[in-house]
Amino acid sequence: MGDIDLKITGYDWLNVFLIALSFSTLLSGFGYHLLQMPLVDGALFGLALGGFISGYSILFITLMNRFVLPAISKRWWNSVAALFSFLSGFFGMLSAAALSRSGGVETIIPFSLHPIQSAAVIGSLTYLIGALIYRFVKTRNEKEHIDTLFIQSRIRSLETQLNPHFLYNALNSLAELIHQNPAKAEAMVIQISAFLRHTMAEAPMIPLTYELRNVRDYIDLENIRFDGAIRLSVRTDEAIADPLVPKFSIQLLCENAIKHGMGTSRRPLEVSVTCGHENGRLKITVSNNGQPVASPKFGIGLTNLQERLSHLGEGTLQMERLDPPTFTFTLKELYEHSDRG
Repeated sequence: MGDIDLKITGYDWLNVFLIALSFSTLLSGFGYHLLQMPLVDGALFGLALGGFISGYSILFITLMNRFVLPAISKRWWNSVAALFSFLSGFFGMLSAAALSRSGGVETIIPFSLHPIQSAAVIGSLTYLIGALIYRFVKTRNEKEHIDTLFIQSRIRSLETQLNPHFLYNALNSLAELIHQNPAKAEAMVIQISAFLRHTMAEAPMIPLTYELRNVRDYIDLENIRFDGAIRLSVRTDEAIADPLVPKFSIQLLCENAIKHGMGTSRRPLEVSVTCGHENGRLKITVSNNGQPVASPKFGIGLTNLQERLSHLGEGTLQMERLDPPTFTFTLKELYEHSDRG
């Protein structure tokens, strides 16, 4: 939970800055109004106070999160955070008062006569606001962490549905070949072993080149079963570097093409994979010259892929044409580091 507690985003820093400015300007303006002092001076003093409070807050919170909290027991974290929140307001008040005096801005009499006591009051108020912000940030981070764990668990669950699905089909084909053609059965066992070795990586996202390699291995495997009746063509836009794609994404569409396309009398079955860009997104299209699709409704495998695309890369899957059968999916293009071993 330590990383969750210490995680602060740029949006959080912006909120700290805006809250500090709003708090200090309203507080200063109200005080100047009650004492019938120039509101312009009150606004200037409030902006200076807010700027210094936010500046000290960013400085102290950064130092605290990077160096202090990781080095001490977690039971002291709340006390240390309270101290740094107090110091942000305390030093912010003293700095704003000093700047106002040097700039000729009139300050409230208590600020001039009792600067330490006034700074202590502002520091206490800053601590209370800081405590509320901390609770909000921690609650949000915990929710994001739980959401991430859920998505990771869901992705693993979806992937476990794919491997057995492939193995069932491959083993059924192997069982047929054992009696019909033992030599082909032996070749198929070796090809299954090679394919599984290449697809055992636990990462849910793999480089596009790796996924295309898996597709070629899969087609080679199926060609043992269908006597070379499947032809694969792959076209990749040269502008594509090597983005990450969900594992088994293109392979699943090719498997779907073979499953439904080999029932036709057309030979050979032409399976085409095209990888390119469209509107700043990665677009991958898989089509074949097999029999037309009877219904655009997705089955279990395609629904599985659709969900993984959504979770992993803000992607979508659609059936572009029923005849010839053409599926297209798009992804937010990702280039994060991936294990390529």
